[in-house]
Amino acid sequence: MADYVPYVRDKLTFSLWDYGVFAAMLLGSTGIGLFYALARGGQKTSDDFFTGGRSMSAVPVGLSLSASFMSAVQVLGVPAEAYRYGAKFLQMCLGQALNSALTAYVFMPMFYRLGITSTYQYLEMRFGRSVRLYGTIQFLLGTMLYTGIVIYAPALILNQVTGLDIWASLFSTGAICTFYTSVGGMKAVIWTDVFQVLVMISGFLAIAIRGALLVGGPTAVLEIARNHSRINFGDFDPDPRRRYTFWTFVCGSTFLWLSMYGVHQAQVQRYISCKTENTAKLAILVNQVAICIIVSSAVTCGIIMFTFYVNCDPLLAGYVSAPDQYIPYLVLEIFEQYPGVPGLFLACAYSGTLSTASTSINAMAAVTVEDLIKPKMPHISMKKIIIISKGLCEY
Repeated sequence: MADYVPYVRDKLTFSLWDYGVFAAMLLGSTGIGLFYALARGGQKTSDDFFTGGRSMSAVPVGLSLSASFMSAVQVLGVPAEAYRYGAKFLQMCLGQALNSALTAYVFMPMFYRLGITSTYQYLEMRFGRSVRLYGTIQFLLGTMLYTGIVIYAPALILNQVTGLDIWASLFSTGAICTFYTSVGGMKAVIWTDVFQVLVMISGFLAIAIRGALLVGGPTAVLEIARNHSRINFGDFDPDPRRRYTFWTFVCGSTFLWLSMYGVHQAQVQRYISCKTENTAKLAILVNQVAICIIVSSAVTCGIIMFTFYVNCDPLLAGYVSAPDQYIPYLVLEIFEQYPGVPGLFLACAYSGTLSTASTSINAMAAVTVEDLIKPKMPHISMKKIIIISKGLCEY
């Protein structure tokens, strides 16, 4: 079926079944938050709220680490990158593997042994109070901006492709995310991340299977992709101006991911929630495996999408207005006869949004309490700290 030309409609939209699947994902996340808000009497200390009492095991923490920066921007953008530039994007996992090794054996042991909650406490130990405050304020401003983009961008893209109401999607995801983060603390954030990673992988898997079958199977997909230079590993050109090469992925990705996993508050806060240092190292390994699975799934979907549209590019045809709209448009087309399955992709995209937003909310609350409130109010009671922490999450 190499010359298969997909039938394209002028307008494709989500059905009630699709919205039902999306709502089920939101309710599942809410239920996890409620469970951890009520389990064992809830959070009694700031450690319970911000680090899960430092008692978490490796698998949930590792999956949470992988979910934290796999936002809907990546869910929509990585398949589009593979569609346009080929499977070489998979080489990013090499940089991530180097980052995991450096994080596990250099950065994590230092933060874990210090027993701190905020990474900016380390700055004060090394350089003084003013540097800690500068880092805290910079983190809060940057994270607020980043979180806003993560929530708004996918809502806008899906609104343009499917007619999904942008304000309804913003309100529903924002309210649910804020609720389970504020009532359940770190344990709720970690376990909802686990749930959301599974939803993301399920969404990509459904797209890959259905798309490959329509094109003619995995063999046909590989043949078309290879003939159009989309299976394109092994570019060792040292020119730094090239968009993607082996060297830009290995060197660039290593330092990019290291800035996130090595020293970023949101990630450090997760691996110090593990019960032992060895558990934290194992969590970083689990994260590495999960990241590779998610990125591989997204790239596979992008390659299959290219083979499906090889004779009819939706962007050139005017059916979508930007590359990030490729994957939602594909989903609506190939699952038109399967009500509810496009809703799984909607849940997949917004699972990325929820995991990133909840991570950011919890991290900002932790930094505000540890770096701004506790130093100014050293004798404040633990009960008030918990109330303030939950209030900051809601704000």
